[in-house]
Amino acid sequence: MRPSPRTTGPGATPWVLGVDSGGSGLRVALADASDPPRVTATASREPVRTGPAGIDAAHLLDQLLPMARTLLDEAAGPDAAFPATIGAVAIGAAGMATLGDDLRDRLPQALRSALGVRRLALAADAVTAYAGALGLRPGAVVAAGTGMIALGTDLAGWRRADGWGHLLGDCGGGAWIGRAGLEAAMRAHDGRGGGSPALLARVEAVFGPAPELPGLLYPRTDRPAVLASFAPEVARCATAAPGDPVAAAILREAAGHIADAAAAVCPPSGECEVALTGGLFKMGDPLLVPLRAALGERLPHARTVAAAGDPLAGAVRVASALATDSLRLPADGRLLRVPTEQGS
Repeated sequence: MRPSPRTTGPGATPWVLGVDSGGSGLRVALADASDPPRVTATASREPVRTGPAGIDAAHLLDQLLPMARTLLDEAAGPDAAFPATIGAVAIGAAGMATLGDDLRDRLPQALRSALGVRRLALAADAVTAYAGALGLRPGAVVAAGTGMIALGTDLAGWRRADGWGHLLGDCGGGAWIGRAGLEAAMRAHDGRGGGSPALLARVEAVFGPAPELPGLLYPRTDRPAVLASFAPEVARCATAAPGDPVAAAILREAAGHIADAAAAVCPPSGECEVALTGGLFKMGDPLLVPLRAALGERLPHARTVAAAGDPLAGAVRVASALATDSLRLPADGRLLRVPTEQGS
């Protein structure tokens, strides 16, 4: 939905820009700070590169600036007396916490020079996922897709659990489920205990002969995504009559890991709202039923709520709050940094 037409220029409510950078590309949304749900958006399917300095700020700017100018031109319209200007920008990026040094060093001054931006928030994608799901109130959010991370706040500070990648963690995420399913299939191929003939049949239907799987998987640079692509097969095997007990057990264990992460970050006092966001939860009841049970055991004082929006909506919400001096989420050197207006 496009923002409603309004006058631009001195005294006008500022436009705000929300940016979501992830593995599937770059999404950008322009909104009126006084009415953030009404947005106009555009997207690039080219993910921002990561290099020796981390996330490549130049590559992000090469994509973002033309997209922002196009949105601004559309917002101002051909007969505007003044050019549309941006009051605040919030950028949520996958890897910001650990790979965002180049963005933190270069974006404040670059955006001020190119777009006149004086208010900027640089956030981990988990923070924009949080803001999209719960807004600016206390609680906990679990974001799960290929990976899995939980983030919680009491508005005084952040608590994070997992999100360490498929080699060190992301327990319960799509890559974790897919890898566990593939392992169970290979066990069945070998005749070892704990194997699943049903999962083996799905491996051979999807990937070909089981002995060839290592050669197909190990050279791939997108191994987490390939592993995660098998997670829906685990869910199908768990639910297809008569139901595969090995696949069902994998999903129960995944649910336990997700609940553990939520329990680690949920504010300890008062009722805690927990929102689930991300593509993994589209798996539905095969995962959600054991997850609700696990959350009930580990967080009896918590209440599971529907996520209000996605990370792009969260970036717009953060930018709108920044523009109107109402940002309540706690600043953090890596998770949510708000540089000064001088671009420092």
